[in-house]
Amino acid sequence: METRVALIGIMVECTDEIDKLNNILHEYSGYIIGRMGIPYREKNLSIISVAIDAPEAVISTVSGKIGMLKGISSKVVYNSKK
Repeated sequence: METRVALIGIMVECTDEIDKLNNILHEYSGYIIGRMGIPYREKNLSIISVAIDAPEAVISTVSGKIGMLKGISSKVVYNSKK
């Protein structure tokens, strides 16, 4: 199956569902290349970048599940090569 490399940008404004976020990332950990988290305490915000190499459907599913969590948003940036 063909895969794509993408970056999932995650903004955590409310930590109530952080355990659910971590469970989603763990569920798809086989596709994750790396992850970086930056706490921005002055704005009460956490910024997480997840590099992933997976089929487009998987990337979309991961981002969609994350985006449905209360107080957490996500966006995907794909590499230019398909």
